[in-house]
Amino acid sequence: MHKEKWRIRAKKADFFEIGKKYNISPIIARIIRNRDVVGDDNINMYLNGTLDMMHSPWLFKDMDKAVDLLSIKIIQNNKIRIICDYDIDGICSGYILLDAFRFLGADVDVVVPHRIEDGYGINEQLIEKAYEDGIDTIVTCDNGIAAYNAIEFAKSKGISVVITDHHEVPFEMDGNTKRYIIPNADAVIDHKQTDCSYPCKDLCGAMVAFKLVEALFENRGIGKNTVMKYLQFGAVATIGDVVPLVEENRVIVKYGLQMLRKSDNIGINALISQCNINKELLNSYHIGFIIGPCLNASGRLDTAKKAINLLMSTDAEKANLLACELKKLNDERKTLTERATEKAKLIAKDMNEKVLVIYLEDCHESIAGIVAGRIRETFNKPTLVLTKTENCVKGSGRSTENYDMFEEMSKVKDLFLKFGGHKMAAGLSLEEKNVDELRRRLNELCSLTDEDLVPVVWIDTELPVDYITYDFIEQLSVVEPFGMGNEKPVFAARNLKVLSMALFGKEGNVFKFKLEAEGGTRIEGICFNKTQYVVNVINEKFGNDELKKAMRGLDNDIVLNVVYYPSINEYNGMKSLQMVINHIA
Repeated sequence: MHKEKWRIRAKKADFFEIGKKYNISPIIARIIRNRDVVGDDNINMYLNGTLDMMHSPWLFKDMDKAVDLLSIKIIQNNKIRIICDYDIDGICSGYILLDAFRFLGADVDVVVPHRIEDGYGINEQLIEKAYEDGIDTIVTCDNGIAAYNAIEFAKSKGISVVITDHHEVPFEMDGNTKRYIIPNADAVIDHKQTDCSYPCKDLCGAMVAFKLVEALFENRGIGKNTVMKYLQFGAVATIGDVVPLVEENRVIVKYGLQMLRKSDNIGINALISQCNINKELLNSYHIGFIIGPCLNASGRLDTAKKAINLLMSTDAEKANLLACELKKLNDERKTLTERATEKAKLIAKDMNEKVLVIYLEDCHESIAGIVAGRIRETFNKPTLVLTKTENCVKGSGRSTENYDMFEEMSKVKDLFLKFGGHKMAAGLSLEEKNVDELRRRLNELCSLTDEDLVPVVWIDTELPVDYITYDFIEQLSVVEPFGMGNEKPVFAARNLKVLSMALFGKEGNVFKFKLEAEGGTRIEGICFNKTQYVVNVINEKFGNDELKKAMRGLDNDIVLNVVYYPSINEYNGMKSLQMVINHIA
């Protein structure tokens, strides 16, 4: 039996008053409240945020130190090396710093650690190589805050270090007190430091790099318009790194997307073209699910340096070749992911445990996290996917809201060679002999109940069909851009009679409905990639005979409650209202 719990968010406010004050629908006011946007300043920033409302880079701890040091190093023509991460945030960070430093006349290059050979972040081998290459100063981006020993090694070699990062500061417990371990760099720019006064604590690594460039340019007397050309890449990283789209991040993505639609960056334009995206209609979905994965694929299956080279391209022909390579790598990554996911699903469906520990020996280690996420979505269980590497077993985990993965893994840390992460995701390595023991102990310690494993569908508000109008859909655009922390609104409608159903799409993966509300209003519904789900729910509730009648357009007894998002369907120049259906009951 298919089970889901539908819950309507019940956060309170005077929605009519907010609507009147800001000239929005009370329903829009409710959506904003559901996203915990409260108070005039925050509501105004949410609805009307502009680039002028972004925070000063000088609010970062150590920004003055970093600007003073780097300004001198650039003037003296000292050799500077940027060391960035191999994911989309690191790629965008590395590009922003590299291009901006070159604009300032710096002698600078960039090194991207190899995911498998180097692992995450700066390490002693990379520092040794920098020393051999005569590097005077290292600037990290999207890494470095956890590299205490590596930074000590760099300092022992006489190398200056500026850290720009957005990750949590490591700590040790001293009784009940956290003792933070901050690397001994010349400047540490990371808003997660407790004594950093920068207000927005959710910036991605690329935006920290952007803020450093903004301060360097300001110090040099370079106008703000020059730094703003990098905001589009801050937006790409903000979406791709799945940081919350709240406060300043909403402004970054809103204006960054506008800039991307008009971008003159040869590399990003080549990638947009290769992916057959209409540049004028580019939105956060295209970045999160098409452009971002292509940039990420370079770091997963090859070297992320290719992605940085693409963004630095000045030759359209070479850019097209690089964009084509990245797209091919992503297609290969997708094929590997699909195969590994199918294998993992077959294993998972026979497992009775509440925490799934799935060992796929031949899975490429770079996609373990993606596969874990897919399995978590399918089974609504915390999932670790492990894969065999040359020296040990490595893995990635993805969790559910009611299971703190990092805390639970901390209880069995004696089994790991290395591990790290947070509540919703983690990475680990261990000896192969400990795989079964890890599965046993995590499940032995797990306190999740069967009820905890039933997925919850959160609904913004009930919205009957009669409320769906072109004007209302137009109003919904003020809630965009969508992403983590500012999810696309979802609504519920009850008692919709199914007049007919039909399957469309090359793979029969699109269900179209003709629906009628209790008052007689008719509307079309469309449901993507949930064919089996729809069939299962209708069969369970109404029986296969009624399903067959609906599929033939005959009178039937099917009446559905749906969770949906309203949209406008355009076909052959004609517009009509429709419901994009996510769940039925």
